[in-house]
Amino acid sequence: MEKINDVVCIEGLGMDSNSYILDNIIVDTGTGLNQDYLYSKLADLKIEKDDIEMIVNTHSHYDHTGGNYLFSNAKVAIHELDAPAIEHENDPLTASAIFHHDLKRHDVDLKIKDGDKIGNFKVIHTPGHTPGGISLWDEEILISGDTVFADGGFGRLDIGGDHDDMERSLNKLRRLDVKYLLPGHGHWTDNGKEHIETSYNSFTNYF
Repeated sequence: MEKINDVVCIEGLGMDSNSYILDNIIVDTGTGLNQDYLYSKLADLKIEKDDIEMIVNTHSHYDHTGGNYLFSNAKVAIHELDAPAIEHENDPLTASAIFHHDLKRHDVDLKIKDGDKIGNFKVIHTPGHTPGGISLWDEEILISGDTVFADGGFGRLDIGGDHDDMERSLNKLRRLDVKYLLPGHGHWTDNGKEHIETSYNSFTNYF
């Protein structure tokens, strides 16, 4: 666990996504299968689960949304294109079948879109991994979901993904002057712009 500016970074356990805390907002909640771990990390921050007022899901996949039920008092925000997937049971776009578990919470309170604000962060629509994937940007930190990872990684395309969308999204993100890259999985890093450029080059070379 580490704090970067005002963002607390919590590394995901097992198949869980990373989670990021922005005051009373949690960005991504993991699978929900390791609730004691996540609650203990929050306890270290002196945060109770009921202190979380909003969940922001970077996309609809189970390893990012499965833990939404752990915060029953929080409103759920997700991009309008990925909202239908988590609103319905057993939608393939949640990829829950891969994890052999079903989502326990299906409500969406806020359907966000490109240009919206979440705290001090701007929503950037970054489809490619899913149609409604988003990143969050505050002119220094980029919370990138599964669009781009450190060390040249990018989101897989075989669960509702799209090649052309991903290329456009990576190209969009490489134009930002990113200092800190906070991805959906794996380690967060400084020199974010350099890592995104590497990911873009890896993607274009791979395909």
